[in-house]
Amino acid sequence: MANFDEFIRTRAVVRQSPDRPRAEFLVKESANSYFHLLEMISKISITDSNANDYIKSCYDIVMEMIRAKMLLGGYKASGKGAHEAEVSYMRNIGFKEADVQFADQIRYFRNGMLYYGTIQNKEYAEKVIEFTKRIYPKLKRILAASI
Repeated sequence: MANFDEFIRTRAVVRQSPDRPRAEFLVKESANSYFHLLEMISKISITDSNANDYIKSCYDIVMEMIRAKMLLGGYKASGKGAHEAEVSYMRNIGFKEADVQFADQIRYFRNGMLYYGTIQNKEYAEKVIEFTKRIYPKLKRILAASI
């Protein structure tokens, strides 16, 4: 995966004025989705038949937080390569390369679910949920320092 600066060079990411209201909205949405995820896990077991739903939810939770941080920093990703750029931005905010690579894998599989009808399984969904539970608090701390 390319470094974030490469996405700026190719204009998948553009500089703009920081957008605090939009960032605050995304943080709230992500928090609501995260608590809903935890509630769903406690009430509905993870199965092969609902694995995709959990994975998509986790992806959205993480990406909303990353988008919020980007917006506060005066960046906006759009068009071809936007989702990769957002994942790449994780490096800029202190995530380890292994976390960036796993987030990129989730992005890739989510894309397959949405556009090619691929199905993931319970085991992968459990890994994605554990990843989300581990990095969501870190994202929350990173954003708390900015908002």
